[in-house]
Amino acid sequence: MRMKVDKQGRRLTIGLIGEIDHHAAGKLREMTDAEIISDNPSELVLDFTEVDFMDSSGFGFVMGRYKLMATMGGSVLVTGATGQVRKMLELSGAGRYVRIQ
Repeated sequence: MRMKVDKQGRRLTIGLIGEIDHHAAGKLREMTDAEIISDNPSELVLDFTEVDFMDSSGFGFVMGRYKLMATMGGSVLVTGATGQVRKMLELSGAGRYVRIQ
């Protein structure tokens, strides 16, 4: 799992690349949280365009970032999720907490 970081004003975009499973989720969490804490964005965009697989660890990753952003007064937007990844986010109810485009 790799990620691309783009900062524009108070918007932080994390482009996720590869698979999000229990092996990758921990490191991804650490790297993303470090960016959030250092940048203090008002909006976090998680771009799933280049994610080809996600298990329940991915859902946990999204919800954990939602909780962190909520404590900082910010919001989360998920973009680029398609296929199995989008289906998992929708069925898990993530859309009640984060915006999914």
